[in-house]
This record gives sequence, structure tokens and C-alpha cells, in this order.
Amino acid sequence: MSRSKRYETQVRGARESVPVDIEDLGQGKFVLKMRGVSHTVDARVLDHGAVSLLVDGRSYDVELDESGDEVQVLVGFELLTVDVADERAVRLRAGAAGFSVSGKVVVTAPMPGKVVRVLVTPGAQVTEGQGLVVVEAMKMENELKSPKTGTVLEVFAKEGSTVEANTKLLTVE
Repeated sequence: MSRSKRYETQVRGARESVPVDIEDLGQGKFVLKMRGVSHTVDARVLDHGAVSLLVDGRSYDVELDESGDEVQVLVGFELLTVDVADERAVRLRAGAAGFSVSGKVVVTAPMPGKVVRVLVTPGAQVTEGQGLVVVEAMKMENELKSPKTGTVLEVFAKEGSTVEANTKLLTVE
């Protein structure tokens, strides 16, 4: 018996989200429908935790690291951060859409890595979406952006230092 579920997905940095309908056919087989196009997927979890995907007959080895609604996806040498929300989460977010980020916001490392560059100093005025710090993880550089317009209060990140997931990097108010 197949089960279908809808997700709203958005790659970090993309302007719009994409609805994805996933029909679970069982035994690791799925049908994904995005932008009106259906794709057949056969997924197998490998011994070392990666996932082998056969999408429309084309093979991909994918590594995934989940953190809440965000998923770090490594395909070949490309690392993407994808926000994935089911229909319930989308409705909850819509209810909170009128709210804006206020007060202090702590920017943390999304995954373990190395601080490559710190792009701001304490006291710097930043805009929402402006690059703050670059962290290298899984051989890919990830620019972490400001969640709001404001002032950088503190910078904990130091170039060349290693960080764990959720390590405080800086504070914006």
C-alpha cells in the first residue's frame, strides 16, 4: 500500500521554495513529483550511513546530515543545505509569518568544521542575508548569513579554529 506526503523544500540561498510530493511505494522505492514532473527513486542505505539513490535510472551516492528541519546534502562535491518542512510545519510557519526576528540572535555552526574566514567585526552594521563567517565542512565552504538586519555584538569565531555543530560563532542584535 502506498503512502503520499507533501513537503515544502528550499535550498539555502534560493529565492523560492519547491513543493515535493513523495509517494512511498515500500521497499525503498518512491515516486517524487516536483514542478509537475514525476521521478522514480530507489533508495538504499549503505553500511557507512550514506544513501545510494537510483533516480530515473541514474545513480547517486548521497550523504545526509539532519538538524531539525534542515538537511545538509552532499552529492559528489556539492554541499547543499535544504530546509524541509511537512504540511503541518508549513502551516505553523505561516501562522508565525507576521513575526520578525528581534533581540539578540546567536549564529551557530550548522555542523562540525573549520572556521575559514570571519567577515565581520564587533560593532559592524549588517543586513539580513549578509555573509558573516565562512565554515568549511566536508571539504565545502559554507557562508553563514545574518538572520536579521542589525549590529554584530560579539564574535566568538576565530579563523583557523575547529568548531562542533551548534558552537556559538557570533551574536547579532
